[in-house]
Amino acid sequence: MKKTIIYILVFAVLGVGIAMKLINNKKENQSKVDVVSTGDAKIPVKVFKVKSEVIDIDFSVNGKLAANQDLVVISEVNGKVLSLSVKEGDKVTKGQVLARVESVYSGLDEQIASDALAKLKNDQTRLTAALKSGGVTQAQVDEINLAVKNAEIQLNQARKRVADAVIKAPISGVINTRFVEIGSFVGSGSQLFNIVDISSLKLKVAANERQVIQLGVGHKVAIKIPVFQDENFTGKISFIAPKADNSLNYPIEIVLDNSSAKSKLKAGMYASASFEFGEQKPIIAIPRSSFLGGVNSGQIYVIEKEGFAKAKKIDAGAVFGDMVEVLGGLNEGDIVIISGQINLVDGSVIEVIE
Repeated sequence: MKKTIIYILVFAVLGVGIAMKLINNKKENQSKVDVVSTGDAKIPVKVFKVKSEVIDIDFSVNGKLAANQDLVVISEVNGKVLSLSVKEGDKVTKGQVLARVESVYSGLDEQIASDALAKLKNDQTRLTAALKSGGVTQAQVDEINLAVKNAEIQLNQARKRVADAVIKAPISGVINTRFVEIGSFVGSGSQLFNIVDISSLKLKVAANERQVIQLGVGHKVAIKIPVFQDENFTGKISFIAPKADNSLNYPIEIVLDNSSAKSKLKAGMYASASFEFGEQKPIIAIPRSSFLGGVNSGQIYVIEKEGFAKAKKIDAGAVFGDMVEVLGGLNEGDIVIISGQINLVDGSVIEVIE
């Protein structure tokens, strides 16, 4: 009985001790929360002093040269390839015959359609004359007129199928690939030739809004081709998009003349276009890292009162590498927080570190 009482007393004492320990821990944790909430905990940040400066907007961009035109000639008829007039590497001109496909059945269809049309026209002449004497009705004449029109359409379709059996080049260029041989059977939609026109080559690049306003169609652009390191090439801007893409850049197309017999450039070669704009006016710009959630958010933190962070919304402009133009909301001398702002709220106590 005495032992039982002793055990109960021991457990009671231990329980009180544990309870006191939990209470003390809770008070300690609450005190830490209170310190943060009252702003006594300083959040380390890095800052940038806003100033007006000249931003170098000269830039170079790399890409691949593309052919002026690159298309695949397909068959519009079914049949066997009877003859081929060109091979890979041959230069061709628009309208030149490339191949002939068997057209026996198309020829028969044309003859049948031609005979049918001739008969209907005779009937049309006879019925039209009979209408004047009252031998036929107007409805009969209207019916034969409609039949003649349908027959003419069928004859034209048959003639087109015969013409389609003669494969002609739709553009001038070079036969890059020949997909068929003599005796091959082709169906409607079968690939026959790949013709590439490299008389001029295209290079597609992009520029931001501050760069693009200084460019125009026809402007010359210096081009370097890595495989021809000792040679300089010049292209001309042929197109500037009227609308920016999702990255707020404007697509630009540059054309290089490649029609000379001595031209060595080929589609698919790597190229680099260089744009030089000369001296620019100073602008206000801040580091890209200043923004919360990306440049488009316009959300930054500044130090308006020493030791405290202030949330601010600004108007962001063009992006120049790691710097972003500020169109409004900041002045020279303002202090912008560029690191540590993920931990901030409006009014947070901060400590500026180097």
